[in-house]
Amino acid sequence: MNAVARHSYRAGTIKRERRTVARRDELDEQIIAALTEYHPQSVRHVFYLMTNPRLPEPVEKSDRGYRHVQDRCVKLRRAGVLRFDWFSDTSRRGYFVDTFDGAADFVRQMAGHYRANIWQDADHYCEVWCESRSIAGVLLNDCQDLGVSLYPAGGFSSLTFVYEAAQQINYIAEGKPVVIFYIGDYDPAGVTIDRSIEAEMRAHLDDGIDLTFQRLGITAEQIEEYDLPTKPRKAGDKRSLEVKSTVEAEAMPAHVLREILRDAVEALLPDDALMVAKAAEESERAGLLALAGKLDRRRS
Repeated sequence: MNAVARHSYRAGTIKRERRTVARRDELDEQIIAALTEYHPQSVRHVFYLMTNPRLPEPVEKSDRGYRHVQDRCVKLRRAGVLRFDWFSDTSRRGYFVDTFDGAADFVRQMAGHYRANIWQDADHYCEVWCESRSIAGVLLNDCQDLGVSLYPAGGFSSLTFVYEAAQQINYIAEGKPVVIFYIGDYDPAGVTIDRSIEAEMRAHLDDGIDLTFQRLGITAEQIEEYDLPTKPRKAGDKRSLEVKSTVEAEAMPAHVLREILRDAVEALLPDDALMVAKAAEESERAGLLALAGKLDRRRS
């Protein structure tokens, strides 16, 4: 991209011309490289990576640009170039009924789900909340690895959703200080959502529970530190006037978002808690598989 075109791109006035085959192939290579290095990611995360003007073939920061990246991601998956499981999408899920071919089959399958309680000796109880299912899909594997519950609020969360989450904390926190990390958009609505969730949560927690509710992202400091792409706020929106420009949470590269989350959560865990838990899991799973073998022999 030459200097004039680059300036036009940054100014949002780049000509909407149809991509040549060579330029389309260049964009495909950028998408493949981004997902090969870090996965899973949502399509929206990939889109924001592709808007980087320093790339050989950037896309425009618009709905049109998003649709183009989305289309290429679909075609690359259908062509077998990209793996389907490199993309996260928790917005659509089925509901399944688990059935088992006897007690041994049940024990064998459940052995794979066995998790040691990483937080048993921790001084805190921890949860992760996020604004959207898109972000939840990116954080899910890390939250599972770290043994923390993940709640996608879906915008301004329902009263029932927060109430039930608070009751769960009342039941399992066991008097420990509670830390909730939140990730959401930085816009007039987004910076209000976490405040609303926190206020509703505090209304339903038992007396004496010490709650720390911390926004991990997106923050004004992160926008500057990571040079995140911004959009002007909507004219006439009177909420949160301190927000001068808006940034979607997906604008933060997925691997950076995960690193920020893991650093924050792991800081609450005892030293070597993950390593100790994984060793315990291997031992317990081996015992469960041995039990499944005994049940198989008894059945035959």
